[in-house]
Amino acid sequence: MTKTAKPTEKSEKTKNKSAAPKETKEVNKGGRKPIEKKEPVAQKEIPAEFDDEFLDHFDEDRISESTQIFSAISSDMRQRMIQLISEDSRHISSIARELNISVPVAAKHIKILEDAGLIERKIFGKTHVLSLKKNSFNTAFDAFAPVKKLEVEKGTTLMEAFKSVAIVEVKNIGGRNFIVAADGEEGYFLYEVNGKLIDKRAEEFVLEEDAVVSWKRLEPVTKKKLVVSVKK
Repeated sequence: MTKTAKPTEKSEKTKNKSAAPKETKEVNKGGRKPIEKKEPVAQKEIPAEFDDEFLDHFDEDRISESTQIFSAISSDMRQRMIQLISEDSRHISSIARELNISVPVAAKHIKILEDAGLIERKIFGKTHVLSLKKNSFNTAFDAFAPVKKLEVEKGTTLMEAFKSVAIVEVKNIGGRNFIVAADGEEGYFLYEVNGKLIDKRAEEFVLEEDAVVSWKRLEPVTKKKLVVSVKK
């Protein structure tokens, strides 16, 4: 009887090796390793609102301050606290009692309002009295005011500068000209140059050097409410 030879382990490996598909690699001339082609990295587009003019005047601190104010007043409880303190200076215990909350809870809310610069604390011995810090409300929106950049000749008046960037309506009051509307928005305006309120009219103030001018419209802000009871 004829014996059939068993395939050796070596022959099996040879068979498997020959059956396996060969991997082909592209090689550069000279036998060097293939060069990996990298996809070009897409450049991120800069949003239109962040143009050079905006970035030149971007004030991160002011934005952060305003954001903190809006965050502080987003709470209904803190809004009620501001309402109480605006009526009269108060103690934390008084606020807690009127709002029917514990003193520790009231203190946490008060701390947030203090950090945002909305209220201030005056200490008389062991007594802490809280009052409203109104300037913070007045400047909360300053950081979001639109910014315009312009170049003028030395000796240009502030009025001339304003007219170059806005449609200005001027009214003569008592022999003096005052801006009473800008771009159709009526009101009376104040001007600050480099953060300082100027005591001259816009047509009298002469620009001699580079400056940052803030043009502010007077808003009808309620300073105090009176609840009047008439005796009968």
